[in-house]
Amino acid sequence: MNNIIKIHARPRLRAPNLLAAWPGIGNVAMIIANYLKAKLPFKELGYLEASYFFDPIGVTVKDNVVDEPNFPQSQFYYWKNDDGNDLILFIGDDQPASKGYELANCVLDAGSRFGVERVYTCAAAITRIHHTEPPKVWGVATNHLVNADLKNFDLEYSSNLQIAGLNGLLLGVAKEREIDGICLLGEVPVYASRVPNPMAGLAVLKVLAIMLEVKIDFTELGKMAVEAGERIKQVAAQAMEEYIDYFTEPIWERGEEDEEDED
Repeated sequence: MNNIIKIHARPRLRAPNLLAAWPGIGNVAMIIANYLKAKLPFKELGYLEASYFFDPIGVTVKDNVVDEPNFPQSQFYYWKNDDGNDLILFIGDDQPASKGYELANCVLDAGSRFGVERVYTCAAAITRIHHTEPPKVWGVATNHLVNADLKNFDLEYSSNLQIAGLNGLLLGVAKEREIDGICLLGEVPVYASRVPNPMAGLAVLKVLAIMLEVKIDFTELGKMAVEAGERIKQVAAQAMEEYIDYFTEPIWERGEEDEEDED
């Protein structure tokens, strides 16, 4: 797969960790990855050849001229951390319909070139949490030894959990390859799973920053969380209205049914 992995920088990295992110429920992983990329001086490291994993379904036309096919980007970045291990960041703009297993292996192959020994992903944990409650953070690991490290943090644990998509699959592939891995999941209300959730992202990032020994300003993400809270409040109100409409029936309609039964 060497022709798929395109590395155009050769930095000397100090025992780097790898954080990978793809879109998912609540967009938690992407919110975290893009925030880190915006706040820390990451440099471009390379990319994966997207045409191997994605099939474009059409083209755009500008000024009556057809553009070349566009593919989702799968980019690597690196950042040298003065306070701890260096960090490689992988951001995938989309998840492929197939070849996800191969994509996960390519990401780990690239990380292995720079001596990555631990990978991190982030995701959402859909729970019965109310949108006004502060989301808790769940933690899972690829083995019991790494799981012991999680006990140093105030995390929730689950004996049974499924992590959908590549944010979960990457850890399974890492386990196959005997690479340590951790996934942090932020709680998301079940009725707002389709809404971007910076609250969950902020909760996860605060834990992740400690794990990665990263110093970062959370102010902007905190403001995003407040603004998103208002949007989720509207979603919750709409969900409640739909629930009431589904499980209730106007009195006048009930009367009509009774009359039909009498006939």
